Amino acid sequence: MSKKFTDEEALRFHMEPRPGKFDIAASVPMSTQRDLSLAYSPGVAVPCERIFEEPGLAYDYTNKGNLVAVISNGTAVLGLGNLGALASKPVMEGKSVLFKRFADVNSIDIELATEDPDAFCQAVRLMEPTFGGINLEDIKAPECFEIESRLKEEMDIPVFHDDQHGTAVICAAGLINALHLSGKRIEDVRIVLNGAGAAGIACLELLKAMGARHNNCIMCDTKGVIYRGRSEGMNQWKSAHAAATDLRTLEEAMKGADVFLGVSVKGAVTPAMVESMAENPVIFAMANPDPEITPEEAQAVRPDAIVATGRSDYPNQVNNVLGFPYLFRGALDIHARAINDDMKIACARALAELAREDVPDEVALAYGRSLKFGRDYIIPTPFDPRLIWRVPPAVARAGMDTGVARRPIVDMEGYTRSLQARMDPTSSILQSLFARARVRQARMIFAEGDDIRVLKAAIAYVREGLGEAAVIGREADVRQKLAAEGLEDSIGLIEIVNAANTEHLETYKSHLYGRLQRKGYDRADVHRMAARDRHVFSACMLAHGHGDAMVTGATRKSAHVLDQINMVFDARATDGAVGITAVIRGNRIVLIADTLVHEWPDQEDLANIAERAAAVARGLGLEPRVAFVSFSTFGYPVSERAEKMHLAPGILDKRGVDFEYDGEMTVDVALNADVLTQYPFCRLSGPANILVVPARHSASISVKLMQEIGGATIIGPILTGVGKPIQVASSNMGASDILNMAVIAACDMG
Repeated sequence: MSKKFTDEEALRFHMEPRPGKFDIAASVPMSTQRDLSLAYSPGVAVPCERIFEEPGLAYDYTNKGNLVAVISNGTAVLGLGNLGALASKPVMEGKSVLFKRFADVNSIDIELATEDPDAFCQAVRLMEPTFGGINLEDIKAPECFEIESRLKEEMDIPVFHDDQHGTAVICAAGLINALHLSGKRIEDVRIVLNGAGAAGIACLELLKAMGARHNNCIMCDTKGVIYRGRSEGMNQWKSAHAAATDLRTLEEAMKGADVFLGVSVKGAVTPAMVESMAENPVIFAMANPDPEITPEEAQAVRPDAIVATGRSDYPNQVNNVLGFPYLFRGALDIHARAINDDMKIACARALAELAREDVPDEVALAYGRSLKFGRDYIIPTPFDPRLIWRVPPAVARAGMDTGVARRPIVDMEGYTRSLQARMDPTSSILQSLFARARVRQARMIFAEGDDIRVLKAAIAYVREGLGEAAVIGREADVRQKLAAEGLEDSIGLIEIVNAANTEHLETYKSHLYGRLQRKGYDRADVHRMAARDRHVFSACMLAHGHGDAMVTGATRKSAHVLDQINMVFDARATDGAVGITAVIRGNRIVLIADTLVHEWPDQEDLANIAERAAAVARGLGLEPRVAFVSFSTFGYPVSERAEKMHLAPGILDKRGVDFEYDGEMTVDVALNADVLTQYPFCRLSGPANILVVPARHSASISVKLMQEIGGATIIGPILTGVGKPIQVASSNMGASDILNMAVIAACDMG
């Protein structure tokens, strides 16, 4: 599997904008002397005394109840081996980020410089007052078994070794559905496991807890079958799974087996072994980065096989991120003392049930293919938005039923609603757009090849598997800029197109002259534009099908860029072009329009803008609710400046559009659910997610204020209503932002 980035890019990602992958921010006001007095001395004394009297109140007055430690000694880092504690820190930081991204769990990484299990356990045990849970990571076997076992006995908070149980939970979820499809019961199937390390042993233990029979399960390691009486290469954890059998090799064990689970090495399974398995075999080849046998190899000899791997480029990925964030979310929310087998099984079953349900349109659209329960879809995708509110409640219920909950959840429906509201939509929206772009495989025109940010974005576009990249520039200049950044080896990924010597120049000039000859431009003007202006040249390429989409604007003001694009396309306000910016903060996303094209729209323009914005919202997976915003609300105070905002909804009434809208109203009425209730006649069923503003200057002020003062994430402006997919970046954007604009262009939102 080829890398999507260079070593230098990976290092810069971890270095910029600040070293590491996360910051810590205060969740309370810290602006005034009173704030500081409450946060520290003397105000802090009050909760200290309460917690001393009743320790359980630590979950109410501190962040303990939403804080997990990711702890490692670096003895088994990914596939890299024993790198030690310090070198494992980037991995542990990454795991902490995943906790936050997928389940809004705060997490801190802790690397312990010891390989002594006693010292390790002592250090972790002493940190119990700080954390609500412990996630052990990248600790080699067999010490990982001893460490986890001891800590679970000695600590009164959840201790979970994800390398073991995370893999086991997702494996179990997939197996539930694979057996459902093949019409078999877990109590009856013969299971062969290859790889007697931490993950393999945990997989088999969990399946046995779910009903698999001991004598139906054969465990293999590098020395063959683990059988009763074997002495070579054994330990107490392997011995617990020794079977009474005459089988001695993996090849022998595979004959007639219903299920193969692989947590071993590439090539461990041959097509002949697969061919010898029972009818409708289930093959989970989970070795990373390369499976024990590929799905193509397995299904070539057994078309009836259901195959899963650890890879994202094959169907049915066994991905731990489907498990550990939601297990801890559910456990933390009941203040659990442990994560037990019942909670793990509940997690697996919830995942299996989710995969059997209809997949939301936005998820299927993002992945660009039909995601329907069947042999190629037995495990949910990691970016299914339902995971956050479907899995933790199942885990919490199991914890409550088995007595490990300190504080059971009384209102489970309310809990589910709170989970739906707590996630930041930024990453899921971007992931959806990237997935759709990857399916479309658009040939992207990057107009400004004289800028290193654009070149980096173009290279990333190709490396991400999104399509081809055509960069407009001179080859010598491009080579020089890439070489200065240590990226000279990447030049082969992009096509460099020089406007001065393209074979299509005459065609482009003829097209331009036909559009501009009655607008004061002669042939010399047209030649200069086509041969020297990269925005015009790129637009000509797009107009003639020499690219599928275009991104520009990183080096010039957007007004100038739009003027140049208008030489080739009809992209003015009168042509229906609209600019829409997504403003994202916390778990809220609001689209603001028009942020790019209309200087001072009238009521008809505002209605058009609303329709364009609604289409973009649906492209982002949102059901549009439009508010026409002003300084007045439903006619008061009266002002001719607000009149057009009052009239625009009436125009939409006549058009019979299929989305919610109302106005005019102030921003607080549009966005605050409590304020909105003061206007029971309002047609919006909830807070607006689209704000149509009176003019471009008010849109620009709103967006930039939210970005600079509010700390919002900004996506766009997204240009829509032009004949071809064109996006205009901003001059302050970095390479990642320009890449995002290219992805939006590739998705063609109209």
